[in-house]
Amino acid sequence: MDVDEVIDALYAAHPSGFTAARAEAAARAKKEDGPQAARRFTALRRPTLAAWACNLLVRSQPEEAEQFLQLGQALRTAHHTLDGERLRALSHQQHVVIGALAREAGRLAGEAGSPISEPVVREVERILYAVLAGPQAAAEWASGRLVRTPEPEPRFPEADPDAVRAAAAGADRGGGTDAGAASDADHDGRPEAARAAAEDAEETAVAREEELREADGARRTAVAAAADADAEATRLGREAERARDVRDRAYAAVTEAEARHRDAGRAAKEARDAATAAQDHLRSLRTPRKGAPG
Repeated sequence: MDVDEVIDALYAAHPSGFTAARAEAAARAKKEDGPQAARRFTALRRPTLAAWACNLLVRSQPEEAEQFLQLGQALRTAHHTLDGERLRALSHQQHVVIGALAREAGRLAGEAGSPISEPVVREVERILYAVLAGPQAAAEWASGRLVRTPEPEPRFPEADPDAVRAAAAGADRGGGTDAGAASDADHDGRPEAARAAAEDAEETAVAREEELREADGARRTAVAAAADADAEATRLGREAERARDVRDRAYAAVTEAEARHRDAGRAAKEARDAATAAQDHLRSLRTPRKGAPG
């Protein structure tokens, strides 16, 4: 038994069947390879829908997944070196790529027979943001065996002290190779990387507020749908009660009709028996008795 191959198949399948498939795989592994192999399966945890969609994405689009991992490495490097221009370019790119990959994960889930809701797509986006920010989250995601949304990194990697000192010195001089960037840093008292990070954070906050509004709209729609469903259930319950009454009356009518049919059958039999007896008696009267005068 190829344990890793079976584990990959478990995380590629829909989470609804994960527990049963894991138990079956553990039993098979114990029989074929022993208790240690079985314990590898019993230790596995069922993935969330968002994690499952990410696993589909990684397995179905390996080239795009590798490019996304490279984008995360580039972002972390740019934060470390305080490369403001690079940060601005990559920050814009990350939003575009994350949106495209989240939509692709939703498409793949639909093709697998289990379309995911908009909140789950948003959760996929949160996973992708975590993948860009932290190498551990990136490794979990790239494995294709993601279980849940990784813990978000509190921040990108610490800046290189030499890069910080160089940025500060450039700001103090008010010049350098990029006079415009230095002038901007003097204007607000922060290096370019910090301002880029702030702009990124503001954009993310706006996106989160939009998500909150969408979630509230979805909640209101769900509440209204639940109220409609409750009213429909009440109406159907009343109709079912009326149908039961009609059924009971029909059963009673059938029972009564069957009793009448039985009574009519008995009466018909009695009438046939009486008719037969009368005919026999008539024939006996018409037949001359032996010895009687002609």
